[in-house]
Amino acid sequence: MTQKNVYDILEERGYIEQCTHENELKDLLGKEPITFYIGFDPTADSLHVGHFIQVMVMMHMQKAGHRPIALIGGGTALVGDPSGKSDMRKMLTKEQIEQNAASFKKQFSRFIDFGPGKAIMVNNADWLAGLNYVEFLRDIGKHFSVNRMLTAECFKSRLERGLCFLEFNYMLMQSYDFLVLYQKHNCRLQMGGNDQWSNIISGVDLTRRVENASTYGLTFKLLTTSDGRKMGKTESGAIWLDAQKTSPYDFYQYWRNVDDQDVKNCLALLTFLPMEEVNRLGALKDEKINLAKETLAYEVTKLVHGEEEAQKAQQAAKALFGSLDKNSEDIPTTEIPLSKFSEGLEILSLLIMTGLTSSKGEGRRLIQQGGLYLENQRVEDFSQIITPQDFTDDKLLLRKGKKVYHMVKAING
Repeated sequence: MTQKNVYDILEERGYIEQCTHENELKDLLGKEPITFYIGFDPTADSLHVGHFIQVMVMMHMQKAGHRPIALIGGGTALVGDPSGKSDMRKMLTKEQIEQNAASFKKQFSRFIDFGPGKAIMVNNADWLAGLNYVEFLRDIGKHFSVNRMLTAECFKSRLERGLCFLEFNYMLMQSYDFLVLYQKHNCRLQMGGNDQWSNIISGVDLTRRVENASTYGLTFKLLTTSDGRKMGKTESGAIWLDAQKTSPYDFYQYWRNVDDQDVKNCLALLTFLPMEEVNRLGALKDEKINLAKETLAYEVTKLVHGEEEAQKAQQAAKALFGSLDKNSEDIPTTEIPLSKFSEGLEILSLLIMTGLTSSKGEGRRLIQQGGLYLENQRVEDFSQIITPQDFTDDKLLLRKGKKVYHMVKAING
């Protein structure tokens, strides 16, 4: 059986957003193993969920026989990428960048095979930090048109607010990375998130001009919800891949609680489940979609934290939620006439009626701290309205913190 072209796999699962020389690249990927790279600026001491799309692409590519280069941006992080930013990035010290880079290296090794002849990891500080500025301008700067650069989305969106010359150099530096990696490692393809499109096509253009090389660029979709918001953030901050910053249980719960309409996309992008299974799970409706969410949470947690931690997180979640019998007499219950909900009842009022909080101010603090759940869904809006549609068999389960449960039972009247 002929192995499927990795381009088709990435396309089918929904990764690919834009590509240069699409037909050429697709033919190349199906014909021979190539070396490709993705860059990661070490601006924090851990990778986060937004990076995991890129890690997944690297794993798909390596499984198909291609050779990854994980580029740590120790040099570019000293400047800061203006892409997708409304303001200049916070400047980091060399020591901070080196510590962050060391953390990235450790995390990458969990996902990518860096054995002999396999993937390699490089740091662009090795060639950027010692550049002679005048030589760089003469040899590299001459290939860039300022007029063309100013039309790039990463610069255009910043012109009104102010774009400093330091950041303006970022595109040249990233393009130069591609040239160096082509010269040193015969790297033919640069990949990255769609916010990197301007930088990537500039790198392709530079390598083709300087080396007359057949090089390519490909971007993939950013991890967003169905309504376009970036995924991977909660009230308490980013969802990190480091267990010390985001526990495996919290990581599991994040995916267990994604919106119904985002489940299929996350299964396709963040797991290796066959697409037949992704489509089957993604098509589940109503209460059955919870099975798909549990599968998503387990599979992503297993990839990031290992099977043992995924099982622990799943068991802990089921102990708190899944095995709870709504008909149990052990759960404190408040009976409230259904008529109270017919025109909608504010969540803060309901908390007082059930005795879970003594005041609306206490209720606001509870919600602000992420400590209130309705049927395993975290409440995030102080003004949320409870209606009869929120009840199942006239029952609605509230949870305060990790262990305090309260049943609301709607009765006639």
